[in-house]
Formats: sequence, C-alpha cells, structure tokens
Amino acid sequence: VQLQASGGGLVQAGESLKLSCEASGDGFNFLVMGWYRQAPGKQRELVASITRTTFLSSGGKQYQDSVKGRFTISRVNSGNTVYLQMDNLIPDDTAVYYCHARAGGVDYWGEGTQVTVSS
Repeated sequence: VQLQASGGGLVQAGESLKLSCEASGDGFNFLVMGWYRQAPGKQRELVASITRTTFLSSGGKQYQDSVKGRFTISRVNSGNTVYLQMDNLIPDDTAVYYCHARAGGVDYWGEGTQVTVSS
C-alpha cells in the first residue's frame, strides 16, 4: 500500500490550499481516510477524517475543532482518493500534513507534505 500526497506549499494567511492523497493497493477498499498534521515540537494530531458508509456503519466526517468551518474533507464515490480543501488558512495551520488510511484494522501513512502559512 502506498499513499501519495500532494498539494502543500507556502501561502499567506487567508489564502487556500487543497491537499490530495491517492492510496494504491490491489484489492484495498479503505474504511477510513484522512489527514493528520504535526507542527514542530508538537504531537501529531487529527485534522479531518472521512469514513466510508458500509452496512455496519453510517459513515461520516470528523474535524478537529480548530479547522471546522475552514477545512473540508471529501472522497469521491468512496474511492481511494481523499482531498482536504483548506480555506482561510492561518499561521497556526503551519505543519507537515500526513495522509492516513485504514483497512482491515491496519493503519497506513503517507509521507508528509509541508504547509506553511505566513502572517
């Protein structure tokens, strides 16, 4: 399984970025996909996640409180590509963002992509 993330960069406060992550792996249909971030000197934290609807789960989206109303996570047709639209970015959003996926109780991680927001 490989998770390939893209879309990071340097922006000014108030601007937007869109992160993309494609998970590849024959036969894998990831139950959960999402994004975590880690700022210097801090622990990795959940930014947003999206759970696929199954006959056991109604699915749904989860956001960290600090990004609610500014970030939107999406996943096309429960496929293996997840997006994070980040609007109205603030300097506190500066971090390395990691794509995450879970299948069969196993967590997979992509290499991080740097997001830097200048004031």
